[in-house]
Order: sequence, then C-alpha cells, then structure tokens
Amino acid sequence: MSSIALRKNDAFAVVAPPPPAGPPHPSAAALTESAARVAARGKARPAPTGYQRFQAPDWLLKSIASVLGFALFVCVWAAIAKFGGRIPGPVAVWHAAVTIFADPFYQKGPNDQGIGWNVLSSLKRVGIGFGLAALVGIPLGFLIGRFRFLSDMAAPMIAILRPVSPLAWLPIGLLLFKAANPAAIYAIFICSLWPMIINTAVGVRQVPQDYLNVARVLNLSEWKVFTKILFPAVLPYMLTGVRLSIGIAWLVIVAAEMLTGGVGIGFWVWDEWNNLKVEHIIIAIFTIGIVGLLLEQALMLVARRFSYS
Repeated sequence: MSSIALRKNDAFAVVAPPPPAGPPHPSAAALTESAARVAARGKARPAPTGYQRFQAPDWLLKSIASVLGFALFVCVWAAIAKFGGRIPGPVAVWHAAVTIFADPFYQKGPNDQGIGWNVLSSLKRVGIGFGLAALVGIPLGFLIGRFRFLSDMAAPMIAILRPVSPLAWLPIGLLLFKAANPAAIYAIFICSLWPMIINTAVGVRQVPQDYLNVARVLNLSEWKVFTKILFPAVLPYMLTGVRLSIGIAWLVIVAAEMLTGGVGIGFWVWDEWNNLKVEHIIIAIFTIGIVGLLLEQALMLVARRFSYS
C-alpha cells in the first residue's frame, strides 16, 4: 500500500510512509572514527594539576599554628617590654639565657650553683615525694574502689583534705620533720596523693559487674581478680591519675622551695628576685614549663606503651 488510512474524529487522514534509507554519506565513517579518537585522547589525558585542591598534612598545619602562636606571644611580650619599661624584652632574656646555659652546672658554694643543679635537686625531691604517693595512693585507690564500705569511710576525709592548698601542708611538715628538705617532700606527697586515689577508685568502679560475678562463680582469689580483671581495666584511669599527680608535684616543689630555701629551682627564682635579675626569673619560668611538659609527655608515652587496648 502507498498510504495508510487512520480513523480519527470520524475523519480519514492519509499518512505517507517514511522515505527509504539511502546509502551513508562517504565522509560519515571518517567523521565517526575521528570523534572516537578525540574522545579516547580526552579520557587518557590526566586532569590539569592546577585545578586540583591542595590538602596540607595535619602535622604541617599544627606546626604552622604553633609557630604563629609563639611568634604572636613574642611580639606581645616585646611590646609590653618596650612600653612598660620594667620587664626585659625577648632579646635581653635570650642573651642572658645563652650565658646561663653556657655553664649550667657550675658550683661556687652551697647557695651559688648553676641552674642545672637546681633543676636536678627539684626533680629529686619530686621523684621521692611522687614515688611515695604512688606507693600509697594506687593501692588505696584499688581498695576504696573495690569495697563500698571503705569508700564510704574515706569519702568525707578526701572531700575535706583534697582542696587544701599545698603550702598549708608545709608548716605541718616542718613541725614533724624539723628540716626543710623532708618538709618539702612531705608537701609533695600529700598533694600528689589525691589524684591517684580518686582516679584509681573511679576506674575500679567502672569495671562491669558481670566480670566480677564470673570471678565469684569461678571462685577466683582476690589476687587473681586484681591481676586478671581489675588491673587491666583500671590501668588507663590509674595512669591518668599519675599524670595529674606529677603535674601537681612539679607545681608544689617550686612554691615550697621558695619558702624553705636550699638548692632548687624555686629557691633559685627567689634568689634571683632578691638580686633583681628579672631576666633570670623569666628564664626560670620557661625552664619550669619545659621540664613540666617533658614530664607529662614522658608519662603519656608510658601510658600508650602499657595500654591494654
């Protein structure tokens, strides 16, 4: 048929059939092949690097932020020194620090020693007081956290004695020991005790009761419960208390040595104030801060090393 008749709205319409397909144009195949080659080259070509977003590593961003923060601190310090007139500026403190640390371990008498000997003397007192506090505080924290009756007994005394200022314990130490050095160690011991007791006790209470029930069913001894259940679970809390205690101990020794005298970084600060050497006082402030930071970082490294996770 040459036409097709369709009925629509009671009328007839004639639709012509499509013309027969002719042969392809001679250049169509060549154009198609050329377009395919261009598309293939576009896929194989890498994206321009200029349009990629650069993502700096986290350590680089932290380093830049730290340097900028320190630079801002130095600028503010220099401005205060210039317009205040009584505080030495960064340049003067730097020159004084070069002189002091050129020979930090000199000795010219019992009360005239380099800053290195003073720092070591303070660290020795901190080590003794902190070690005694750990020997007493950590086991006591386990007992308080393990037994509710002991916890109720100790809670009122801990709540009363924990907020007491460290320097308030110093006269009691002088009365008991009749000497400045053990009195300073006693003050460190008392003030370092509370964080270790509290954090260790909290860690023991966080142990799931199901673990203790299983231990009771298996009829494990109290030593087995401690070594196999309590200690691995409490270790992160205990190390947190130790880290807090070492910071408190380092704070206490500086204040205690200012009052007791002798050899130590606290006494060195007070002696330089009596000599009106403000540059040396600022150097001591930075030294105290750096030593405290190193102590805390060392304990954090230990915490990661002995983690049970």
